[in-house]
Amino acid sequence: MFQTGVVALDSKNPVETRSGNTSTFTQVTFPAAFPEGSSVIVVPFVQTFNGSDTPGLRIAEVTTTGFKIRINELHAVGKVTSDGTHTTETIGWIASTV
Repeated sequence: MFQTGVVALDSKNPVETRSGNTSTFTQVTFPAAFPEGSSVIVVPFVQTFNGSDTPGLRIAEVTTTGFKIRINELHAVGKVTSDGTHTTETIGWIASTV
């Protein structure tokens, strides 16, 4: 079973550097819940090029009913390389059971 969707996503927050902090993530709900007990995978893709900084995507808390997502601009080797704010991009996603 596959499900797809799109979400308009931006970032008004600094780059998140604390593992597990999902307070600035956006909740996405699947059109229909996957069967209880399923292992669900989500693959997101940026569909637009509205901002010049690279809009890294982070996914968290994937369940049978949805997931959390945010744009988290580049943070590599312990260094924040952007301010974290990002204009609205269209994010397409595909979800499926394993």
